[in-house]
Parts: sequence; structure tokens; C-alpha cells
Amino acid sequence: MADLKQLFNDLIRFEIDLWNAIDARLRGEFGLPLGNFDAMQVVARTPSCRVFDIARELAITVGGTSKVVDRIEAAGHCVRRSNPDDRRSSIIELTPAGEAVLAEATTAFESELELRFGSVLSARSLTQLCTTMAKLRSAGTRPPVQVHGDTDTDTERTG
Repeated sequence: MADLKQLFNDLIRFEIDLWNAIDARLRGEFGLPLGNFDAMQVVARTPSCRVFDIARELAITVGGTSKVVDRIEAAGHCVRRSNPDDRRSSIIELTPAGEAVLAEATTAFESELELRFGSVLSARSLTQLCTTMAKLRSAGTRPPVQVHGDTDTDTERTG
């Protein structure tokens, strides 16, 4: 039987170590905190991006997201403009400077991911980890399913 408490501890500590390492690199090389980088990625890939869109994708509060966008805007990496479809919200767009720093930081980010995942896990293990994480995240957004037995398949029985 798997030790779920140990799994929790390992997962959380790994996430903290991973976040801290990538954050340190992005801050050191680009003066860009990982939280800002994360939000800027959402802005870059989301047409007519709003604070709500960033909050939903990053699973953080709208208030917290608004503060992150304020910091990105203060750094000159994004601008807000009136949303023509909803006067209560703004559209967030990266500035040319924001696009440039995001492009450079993305290369460093991907390099760190390769170092911390790709150089440690086989392609098969990495694919399996990605599938497992997606499955766990998806399960976190719906009511839990009662699972019987000790199988490693995608079929679940409810009771």
C-alpha cells in the first residue's frame, strides 16, 4: 500500500523546490518573478485576456490576480485597455517589452524544466507523470469517486 502521507509530503516539497528554483533563475536573469511569468503566459495565449481568465487558469483569486497584473503593468510588461464588450472589465495585453522578456524567460523556463524533469525521467515515465497529474487535477474538480481494489487502470468502480 502506498504511503499517501509521504506522497503528499514529497509532492508538496518537490513543488516548492521546483517553484523556488525556477523563480530564482527568472528573477536573477530577467528580474521577472515566476508568478508574473505565469500570468504573462496566460495573457500571451488568451485573446482578449481579462483578469478573470488569468485567475481561472492559474486557480488563484481574482483579487490576487489583479495585484499580479498591477505589478506586471508597473514593470512595463502589460497594459490594460477598456473591454468593448464589458465596461466592468479590462483587456490585458503584453507590451513589446513584455513580449520580449516573456520570450527570453520562456527559454530559461523550458531549460529548467528539462533539467528537473527531462534529464531525470525517461520519455515514458514523463508521459505517464503528465497523464497522472492531469488525471489528479481533473479529479480535484469533481466529487471524489469511491474506488475499490488496488488496480492501476483507468477503470474505476463506484460503490
